[in-house]
Amino acid sequence: MATLNPNSSPCTPSTPDTPDTPGQSAASQTAPSAGSLALLLTASTGCAMTVLDTNVVGVVLPAISAQLHASFAQVQWVIGAYVLCFAALLLPAGSIADRFGRRRVFLCGIAGFGVASLACGLAPSAQWLYLARATQGVGAAFLLAPALAIIGHSFHEMEARARAWGLWGMVMGLTMVLSPLIGGVIGDTLGWRWAFHINAPVCTLLALAVVRIVPESKAEGQRTIDVPGITLFAGAMFCVTWALIAAPAAGWTSPGILLRLAAGAVLFVVFAWVERSRQHPMLDLSLFRSWPFAGATLAMFSYAACAQVMASLLPQFLQNARGESVLGAGVAMLPFALAMLFLPQIGKRLAAHLPSQRILVIGLALTGLGNVAMAYVASRGHALPAAALMIAMFVLGSGGGLLNGETQKAIMGTIARDRAGMASGISTTFRFSGILLGYTALGAVLSAGVHRSVAARLPSLVGATQGGVADDLAARLEFADAISAGDFAQALRPYPATLGHTLLDAGRNAYASGFSGAFFAAGVFAALCALAVHLSMGRAHSRETAIAEVSRLS
Repeated sequence: MATLNPNSSPCTPSTPDTPDTPGQSAASQTAPSAGSLALLLTASTGCAMTVLDTNVVGVVLPAISAQLHASFAQVQWVIGAYVLCFAALLLPAGSIADRFGRRRVFLCGIAGFGVASLACGLAPSAQWLYLARATQGVGAAFLLAPALAIIGHSFHEMEARARAWGLWGMVMGLTMVLSPLIGGVIGDTLGWRWAFHINAPVCTLLALAVVRIVPESKAEGQRTIDVPGITLFAGAMFCVTWALIAAPAAGWTSPGILLRLAAGAVLFVVFAWVERSRQHPMLDLSLFRSWPFAGATLAMFSYAACAQVMASLLPQFLQNARGESVLGAGVAMLPFALAMLFLPQIGKRLAAHLPSQRILVIGLALTGLGNVAMAYVASRGHALPAAALMIAMFVLGSGGGLLNGETQKAIMGTIARDRAGMASGISTTFRFSGILLGYTALGAVLSAGVHRSVAARLPSLVGATQGGVADDLAARLEFADAISAGDFAQALRPYPATLGHTLLDAGRNAYASGFSGAFFAAGVFAALCALAVHLSMGRAHSRETAIAEVSRLS
């Protein structure tokens, strides 16, 4: 699903490396091809596990909600807690790996990820699950960051590095395509708990491979870890995420929600002030003085919030609104997944004829169009043929695929080479922040739509037979919250069995209505970002073109 910078570690600026044992650096340069391939596949497997877990959990999330009777907010935290910890710790994990040893930190990340996965699979309640998911997100950060650093350290020559990142990209792409199917098979045959348990034996085998194959390496320079920056950024993201998740139930104007939003805003302001004053900041915000860099970074954020996040949201729509099984949802995801896999190759060909900013604008426009098409399909329920859904998902995935292949390259192309490490770190942070805020914000739109639909339809469906219970606000809220969470059995429990089929259809229609609003909101945001990217990056491109023309004529 996600591809990171194919030129350097996305977590920290590049620093000179030193091996733990004499001669190791030379060995990494002249290692036999079989050994280099084994090292590359081992590190790539570590990266792929973070993508696989994210997408597989998205497929089985409705089953989790139904079995644990999770509220909508708890379902949101199952994804949100993981991504929040992952996004907040990815940059410091890279610094820690450079300082204490990439293999050592990689092994710690594998162990933490595996143990947390077992805890997730054993979760007796939704609260246990999302706390374990937070721990799993920490493990994922310390798994991905050193894995990427190991690849970047082991392949120095340009040709070898290009081949290495090409193979890495292929592994990640195949993981993206296969993960919905894997999630569907596991969910249908073994149950959702095995979506987490399966990580334990994989982590064990991966750790053994790392011990056997991957040499230890460190960076010569001991970079300072920006603890204040990390703490402030994580705190701000937590407050905003908490507000977005809690707002549908508490109300957007409730004092608690307003306080959380205000706290998040204040922490972001303090974070910006602290980062400007530090010699080695977590994020060098001075880079945003460049309009092209700011535009490319916005494209990355929008891609993550409007396209990449759909890998977790689409399976919920397919199961809760369309009535697909877990496996059926995994299969139905293929048009989106295949487009995300193959469109980066088309983007490479377009790059020979179009400037980067135009490709970004085209990708965002396609993403917006795909989301609006999905909004229309969702609003029509089953009135449209399945082909309409497949086409809409393919268009959405096509926009995401173009952006996936171009955003990182565009960001790196707007700054000097000596700032590549920091720019890559900013890119990665904005990517995962986009996933987190996109998931929670679109979830809030979904929940609001479900509540509106339930308030409009439920009284007329059950009022005559339930003796006025339909007019009970608490009953309607409970029904709507259960539908939003995908727990249809819990939603139907208070009502007579004779209304089961009618209320089930009403619940699915309400969920589809809520998702229609979420898709439309994502489409509008992508379109606005396309305009902003065009204005910010197009201005610089036009100026460069004019200067080049003047130079040619003179």
